[in-house]
Amino acid sequence: MTKLFSALLLSMIVSLSANAAPYSDGNGYTTIKTPVRTNDPSKVEVTEIFWYGCSHCFTLEPITQAWKKNLPEDVDFNYLPAVFGRNWLAHAKAFHVADLLGIADKVHTPLFNAIHIERRNLNSEDTLANFFVDYGVSESEFRKQYNSFAVNSRLSQADAKIRAYGARGVPGLIVNGKYLVSAETAKGNNNIYKVVDFLIEKERQ
Repeated sequence: MTKLFSALLLSMIVSLSANAAPYSDGNGYTTIKTPVRTNDPSKVEVTEIFWYGCSHCFTLEPITQAWKKNLPEDVDFNYLPAVFGRNWLAHAKAFHVADLLGIADKVHTPLFNAIHIERRNLNSEDTLANFFVDYGVSESEFRKQYNSFAVNSRLSQADAKIRAYGARGVPGLIVNGKYLVSAETAKGNNNIYKVVDFLIEKERQ
């Protein structure tokens, strides 16, 4: 009788373990203390906090691009450049310039490649202006946008959001303004979007 009870108990434990959620707060992701409002409440928002000069962001980029190819209709994805250091500012401004000009998708990956594969020094307004010329943006137009009120406003908004998220490094994925996923919490870049997918489903429910 005791053996039968032990066997049944073991079976229940195994069954519960199999059905347990694979991730939880502190295991895969971190819950943000105060949820941050998203742009569209009808969708699940996924935001990647990044820096073009970050080697980890660079290695995550092809994984991100592959994941985005199968982006569900009820999920919004966007990038958010961080400025955690003085030399991060030029890259953040470059992203916002590209976004304002409608060429963010066109220059995003090439900018990563130029920095990490071609080893180009793209840390200033002058060098970035030359880079953008190759993508059909005149130097004068680039400089106009680079120093515009619109770009500076976006920098301030991004900084406020990142502080609200409690993010302290890159890359970081924010799911619906509620959860922060990093390579550290997910135990590697390859697992980041597994955790993100889990959290998307959690938000749908």
